[in-house]
Amino acid sequence: MACADRAVWVPAAAWHEHQAYGDTIAHTLMFPVQDPPLPGDSPTVVAVSALLRELLIACTEPELTAGEIHRIRAVLGDRLRRADVRALTLPSAHDPRLAYACRLVLDDLSRPRTIAWLSRQVNASERTLARLFRTEFGTTYPQWRTNARIIHAMIRLAEGATVTETAHLCGWATTSAFVDIFARTMGQTPGSYRSTSAS
Repeated sequence: MACADRAVWVPAAAWHEHQAYGDTIAHTLMFPVQDPPLPGDSPTVVAVSALLRELLIACTEPELTAGEIHRIRAVLGDRLRRADVRALTLPSAHDPRLAYACRLVLDDLSRPRTIAWLSRQVNASERTLARLFRTEFGTTYPQWRTNARIIHAMIRLAEGATVTETAHLCGWATTSAFVDIFARTMGQTPGSYRSTSAS
């Protein structure tokens, strides 16, 4: 996905996979195992400032001298260590009731599924289902659903759907509500995101 304000840090030996939608340019950098720029043993999504983005791109330029690479990477490491974690992910559920609830929502995002409706479908109380969202995902059901809608909206836009079509397919009551939430989450309007993805 064309998301110019985020980067993914993947530690050595961490299993991972990814998929791109729309026209995508990816810049990949490797760091010495003994000197990682970020801590932790699992992949992390970090916010990318304008400076950090340009440093990442500069590091992939061909024909850099060893001195240039060393100096750019030194600044890059400093900026990565100061970057905020900004995850926009849909983790997999372990509890079968939660997994089923998530699948019901994702199968048709255009329909506003309440937690009361979901709890009846998965044979769990509302309180139990709400607790599962918090303990497994660290978020509330409404927050998880908003993330799901944003992620799927990014995919739709990258595939060429209009902003209005995307708003409807992903369950927003109005296009303006979709534009507002998307812009606050992604730092750009869905129209701008769509243009970037298609370019």
